[in-house]
Amino acid sequence: MTFAVYVMYAHAAPQLLALATRMNERGTVSLTALSATVDYPFLNIVWTMLIIFAWVIWFWLLITIVGDLFRRTDIGGGRKALWLVFLILLPFIGVFWYLIVNGHGIAERNIKQVKAQQAEVDDYIKSVAGGSAAEIERAKGLLDSGAITQAEFDALKTKALA
Repeated sequence: MTFAVYVMYAHAAPQLLALATRMNERGTVSLTALSATVDYPFLNIVWTMLIIFAWVIWFWLLITIVGDLFRRTDIGGGRKALWLVFLILLPFIGVFWYLIVNGHGIAERNIKQVKAQQAEVDDYIKSVAGGSAAEIERAKGLLDSGAITQAEFDALKTKALA
């Protein structure tokens, strides 16, 4: 078998070469390498990137709206179902209408959720962090309950402050 290798535009974009194999009538195999820049111009690449970016933004927006819809507590299940049907049947109109009608509420609900999560994290950190003030407070509680004496409290206080 005879192998013929044709490389076109290899100097322009060697990393974008695509190999195409074909067998002709005589049984010889020829490998032709064509540059992707010849078949797919730069503006097509830019256009494709914009389209992909628009799809990512669209799905992100759709998921954000559906997440906000199910997180809402001010409307019932029936209205949530109607919004969801509206978003599925007429997605562009539904998304834009939801943003117009409930856009201010989305930000408020997100801020409320972030503040609640931050408060939970702060409470957890305070509960596990301990520190000298927490140890003294626990020792004071033990002293007030009568579990330890004043001398033991003073020893715990000195140890916590050291």
